[in-house]
Amino acid sequence: MSHATPDETHTPQPPEPAPPARLLRLPEVIARVGLRRSAIYQRMSEGRFPRSRSLGPKCAVWVEAEIDEWIRAVSRIQN
Repeated sequence: MSHATPDETHTPQPPEPAPPARLLRLPEVIARVGLRRSAIYQRMSEGRFPRSRSLGPKCAVWVEAEIDEWIRAVSRIQN
């Protein structure tokens, strides 16, 4: 006769839904990554920084998850 522990009889729950994607304006991107505007745009043109999205003629935004992943990648490289 086997005695199942609570962990063995527990039905796995579906993962919690991810929070909705946030869009960041340039001042918040600058504050998060510590780069100036010119450095961000230079790295974007070189393919070394996430691309911005245009919401209009004078409105550029970045996807927060892409910025967070870039920060994680940079911190892995420098360790």
